[in-house]
Amino acid sequence: MQVEVEIRSFVDEKQFDSLLKDFNKQNKPVYEDNQITYYFSGPYDLRLQKNDEFAKVWLKKGSMHDVVRPEIEVMLDKDDAQKMLDILKVVGFDVQIKWLRKRICFEKDDIFIYFDDTKGYGKIIELEKHVDDSKADETHEMLKRKMNELGLKLTPKEEFNKKFEHYKSNWKTLLGED
Repeated sequence: MQVEVEIRSFVDEKQFDSLLKDFNKQNKPVYEDNQITYYFSGPYDLRLQKNDEFAKVWLKKGSMHDVVRPEIEVMLDKDDAQKMLDILKVVGFDVQIKWLRKRICFEKDDIFIYFDDTKGYGKIIELEKHVDDSKADETHEMLKRKMNELGLKLTPKEEFNKKFEHYKSNWKTLLGED
């Protein structure tokens, strides 16, 4: 089974801009986009995202901010995102959170490096690789080494959980949607 292995670090604006400048000198972004992502209520991590090119519904198994998580994705035409949002609401899924994020993606050594700027949440550098679940542990260790090479410290899961809970309670205010 394929799994997503990802690690991330909160960074300040200076670190974010400096690393992004360095990456842009050495690499061409795979893509840049603006994303609106809805997280839904319920026992599972179910999301709907619309970006500049497409939309998708996806389910991440496991717990929020786990390093290794299987995913199931269904791609949609971006024009169908609102209809899917309406369907999910009608069948009982409430929007728990809404993210507004600018993402810049690079690929290096078969690793995706994301520069994420999420309104009201912060700037994050994320390293991600999809592998067979039998290689998850070695991939996690390799990603930690790569992050260290970038001069970044892995942000502990507890810090992400704390920041996520704050955002979850305040996202409407943070996005100016009160």
